[in-house]
Amino acid sequence: MVLGEWRAHPARAIIGALAIAVGVALGFAVHLVNRTALASFDRAVSTVNGAADLQIHAVGPAGFAEALYPAIARLPGIAAASPVVELSATHGIAARPGQGTNRLTLLGLDVLRAVTVTPSLVGGAPMAGPGSNPFDPQSLFLSRAALAAVRKQIGDPVELTAAGTTQRFTIAGILPAAGDDQPLAVIDIADAQWRFAQLGRLHRIDIRLSETADADAVAETIRSRLPADAELGSPASAAQRSDSLSRAYRVNLEMLAMVALLTGGFLVYSAQSLSVARRRPQFALLRVLGLARRALVAQILIEGAIVGLVGAALGITLGYVLADLAVRLLGGDLGGGYVRDGVRHLEFAPGAALVFAALGIVVALVSSSVPALDAARAQPAVALKNAGDVTDPRRVPAAWPALALLAAGALAALAPPLWGLPILGYAAMALMLAGGVAAMPILARSFLAPLQSLSLSPPLDLALKRLWGAPGQAAVALCGIVASTSLMVAMAVMVSSFRGSVDDWLVQILPSDIYLHIEGAELAGLDPAQQARLAATPGVADIRFVRQLPLRLSPDRPAVTLSGQPIDAANPANSLPLLGRSRPVPSGETPVWVSEPVVWLYGVKAGDRMTLPLGGRSRPVFIAGVWRDYARQFGAITMADTDFKALTGDATKSEAAIDVVPGTSIARLTAVLRRNLPPGLAAQTMFAEPRQMRA
Repeated sequence: MVLGEWRAHPARAIIGALAIAVGVALGFAVHLVNRTALASFDRAVSTVNGAADLQIHAVGPAGFAEALYPAIARLPGIAAASPVVELSATHGIAARPGQGTNRLTLLGLDVLRAVTVTPSLVGGAPMAGPGSNPFDPQSLFLSRAALAAVRKQIGDPVELTAAGTTQRFTIAGILPAAGDDQPLAVIDIADAQWRFAQLGRLHRIDIRLSETADADAVAETIRSRLPADAELGSPASAAQRSDSLSRAYRVNLEMLAMVALLTGGFLVYSAQSLSVARRRPQFALLRVLGLARRALVAQILIEGAIVGLVGAALGITLGYVLADLAVRLLGGDLGGGYVRDGVRHLEFAPGAALVFAALGIVVALVSSSVPALDAARAQPAVALKNAGDVTDPRRVPAAWPALALLAAGALAALAPPLWGLPILGYAAMALMLAGGVAAMPILARSFLAPLQSLSLSPPLDLALKRLWGAPGQAAVALCGIVASTSLMVAMAVMVSSFRGSVDDWLVQILPSDIYLHIEGAELAGLDPAQQARLAATPGVADIRFVRQLPLRLSPDRPAVTLSGQPIDAANPANSLPLLGRSRPVPSGETPVWVSEPVVWLYGVKAGDRMTLPLGGRSRPVFIAGVWRDYARQFGAITMADTDFKALTGDATKSEAAIDVVPGTSIARLTAVLRRNLPPGLAAQTMFAEPRQMRA
């Protein structure tokens, strides 16, 4: 009977299978791509950490005093410790905004220590001649990704800029165990400290514990010895921090892909319901001949399961092809910018394939269960005589199922996240979508009732009376359209409103004519004399300098951005897109303004106090307000530039907003400003107009 139905109406089964296949394919493809991105993160973390069991990391780019290293290395339970200088370096000319980056991570290592803790960071395959050993001041070892980025060969010279200084090296070899995903450069630690003005400073200490050590006890002992500008992490916290970088991006992509499977389920439900309605007399005859209700339900569910199985098999195959194509064309994050362009390793995931195939089959079964139960409840005698609907047209469709689903969806939308994920928010979408479909019968009856008394042509009159008398069929026929159209409208509203909000925000934060940004200026930027020289450039009406640096507030979360900039103390809303009013600052306290993500991630609000690790000490600050920021999803903290200098001792600047004298050529002024920059920073400085940054 199943085969006979499909021979008579093959398109119905094919459309149902394709609907399931599209949902399974998109879900599986996105999962494979996300899995590729996470694997890249894991490889990068394992490359940097090597065999380290624990890692002390500086909370800011200035590092911590190197005197901490011998104090930690002598603690009981520590088998080996490797000091590291870690700098953000650049090579070549800085790209324009939106054109990628020329940055790489420059590590200064004590090779004799690193070989026992992080052997993957020790260079190999050296060339013969000068600069061929890791202790030579000119020796530079690159990972394969970095070698490809600088477009050089072993033996070639290369210039790197870090901490405001440009130094020349010779590529002595590669890091054979570093992999292809992360651009790394390694030099001797003494040369890193001397040549890049980091004397007396370290940024990391990699630690390997002895086999008999109690890891928790050793970690607690280390924490008690750490200054305010250092934190203790582990491979697990490093992996969690890496995972957090793209977690929201990945989860939303997967859920958007599953929306296609949800829509496919409604299409299967529609097809199965229409098929069951057409075969109601056949089912009634089978019931009269002795077929049990359970067997009838089983037959319809078997139909749905076969449709789901075919769709799932097709979806898994199509999903792998889509994922491979996406990784080749867009990279491991579908163009999101979280993974380096070199990521191209896609592996089939049997476990995930089984899960997504099972999801497709379950969706098809659930979509078939409602028409199956309806067919089983029908009275055989009535169904044999009535080829149409078994519903009494005088019965008003119940509104409570739709209201209950909509109410549950509204409540779920207001619920807090679970395990850091908006799981109930996604459930709210499905519940409200189901509520909309469940409301179709009562809406059809309500909208069609006034038309029943009109004098219309017989075909139209019969059609209206048919829908009014059997409103349930309206839900069956429209559910796929309602689901797909509502989701398209919701997506369009969400995207357009978000773009509008970002556009308004950009108007607020980009009021100047030119913006200057120094790539890789976490440690050093423009000093006061250089700032004065730029401000005195003919054609510059006004220039406002900003200092930004990354600051770690938690070992398992990405760093927030700390910014020191001019702020109107009388009205901070003139300087920041505040949400609400700024709080009065108590006497003697340092005010800061935090972005919305800081509020969500760290559980603070306006009027609270928090501590920031600045200048080697924990500094108490007062949260005077919250501002809207779309650029830094992991949080940003802003303070007045005078307070920034007082707390950090850093008077350099890394960014500037420039107002131009009317009539001045922006292109010519940009060229003059670049000539006025120090040689070590000129090549790393980007100039952009607001229209370029908005684009």
